[in-house]
Amino acid sequence: MTAKYQMLAIITLVTVIADQATKQVILATMALHETIEVIPGFFSLTHIHNPGGAFGFMAGQPQGVRAVLFLVVSTLAAAFVLYLYKTTPRTLPWLLGALALIFGGAVGNLIDRIRFGVVVDFLDFYVKGLHWPAFNVADSAITVGMTVLVFHILFKKVPF
Repeated sequence: MTAKYQMLAIITLVTVIADQATKQVILATMALHETIEVIPGFFSLTHIHNPGGAFGFMAGQPQGVRAVLFLVVSTLAAAFVLYLYKTTPRTLPWLLGALALIFGGAVGNLIDRIRFGVVVDFLDFYVKGLHWPAFNVADSAITVGMTVLVFHILFKKVPF
């Protein structure tokens, strides 16, 4: 295995393990909808299940429709990210790292959808009554990866 693909494997593995381990802790120690305030007025751990996509997208649709749609879309997105990874030169390590984070995050949330039919979220940031949608480690990896990817697209020459 080349160094390029070792990087993909390591980042993906670390992301998935961190994501699944933190979700397991939440599942084992907190009841659904239970909240533990960590930083008053700003951050709590709140155990929720997201049946939809990002920001609860399609959460109100029938479970069967969501299951098929999200499994197909997640699989296609993961395959596309792997294609981008394959076509990205080793000379762009930050971009490779970003793509690996996106892939690892997608895998982490896909595991939840396969196991539970929902994604376990628990990181709850807010100011007073204004809450950002709860998220998890996989979502964080995807967000960081997408931020680096967009930076590369806007400010650097990328191969795609």
